[in-house]
Amino acid sequence: MKKLILIVVILLVVLGVWNAAVIYFPSLSSIIQNQKINLPTGKVEIVTEESVTINTVKKVGPSVVTVEEEAAPSTSGNTFNFGPFSIFGFSEPNTQPSQPQGIGSGFVISKDGLIVTSKHVVSDIGAKYQIVTADGKNFTVEKIYRDPLNDVAILKITPPSTGLKPVILGDSSNLQVGQFVIAIGTALGEFRSTVTTGVISGLGRGITAGSEFQGFVEKLDNVIQTDAAINPGNSGGPLLNSKAQVIGINTAVASGGQNIGFALPINIVKDSLKNFNQTGQFNRPYLGISYEILSSDVATYNNVPQGAYVQTVITNSPAEKAGILQGDIILSIDGKKINGSDSVITSEIASKKTGEVVTLSIWRDEKTLEIKATLATASNQ
Repeated sequence: MKKLILIVVILLVVLGVWNAAVIYFPSLSSIIQNQKINLPTGKVEIVTEESVTINTVKKVGPSVVTVEEEAAPSTSGNTFNFGPFSIFGFSEPNTQPSQPQGIGSGFVISKDGLIVTSKHVVSDIGAKYQIVTADGKNFTVEKIYRDPLNDVAILKITPPSTGLKPVILGDSSNLQVGQFVIAIGTALGEFRSTVTTGVISGLGRGITAGSEFQGFVEKLDNVIQTDAAINPGNSGGPLLNSKAQVIGINTAVASGGQNIGFALPINIVKDSLKNFNQTGQFNRPYLGISYEILSSDVATYNNVPQGAYVQTVITNSPAEKAGILQGDIILSIDGKKINGSDSVITSEIASKKTGEVVTLSIWRDEKTLEIKATLATASNQ
């Protein structure tokens, strides 16, 4: 009898707790009564940094190529080898042609055999170059088009019968610092299809590119900085976002620094390609100087005005013909003052056409001069 009473009491207590829960938590009963667990059906894909990298490499890897330079045969005696990525060494006499040497990377932009790389990769106009595809096939470079304004070159080869796989060009106008990126290229000119990852470390950087011996020296502005490992040989290869789109061309690595590489934004390359597609060549105006921007601190310390200090004037260039001299300080171009920004001169020149005149305000020997220069077409070589 006592046991029966105890059981009844326990049931009453449980029922009381339940009713109280329903009163104070009215949604509890409906949740329990209507509970329905929706389990995913089929294959579940977990997106991670690792899977993004793997998928990107699968998509873009076949489009990345190695650029090789065909070395001239040696007919002399003992010679020293100074290859761009070789360890200093001593070689025996050799009368056979040297093996082609990987010097850079590139990527396919059209099925009919157009490949983009960095201009400095193919800067030797007297050399012969060849392309090695990801599957190991070799093709002779038939024509090289060099953009004199940017560090960009287009190589033309005869495409294989199976065709080439072009990359997808992305948009570099909305990049964010910290954004995940992937670089693919031939590291050290030897290790093909090397993949490295990192983030965008900075935007809007300015670096110097070009060679005065090629007839021009210009500045590259708004360059992408990344900590993805970029080694000699990676130049010309693609910098990619997580959607497997090319957002930049790997172009340089900072000497003396670690994890500091640079890439040319792909939108600049798009402008170059548009210019190329319209005429079959690069028609770019140029002034023909190299310069260093004087910060306000440097200008004050040296008791000179702030502007662009002219370091070199190219022979037979528009700058030389206009009378610009080494040591001049350019204060403004077409009325736009140069206040610590590399982009003023380059953007103004880029907006002009060959034959147009630019007006430069020059500081020389404590006097301000006005010089007019007629822009000429820079050599594609």
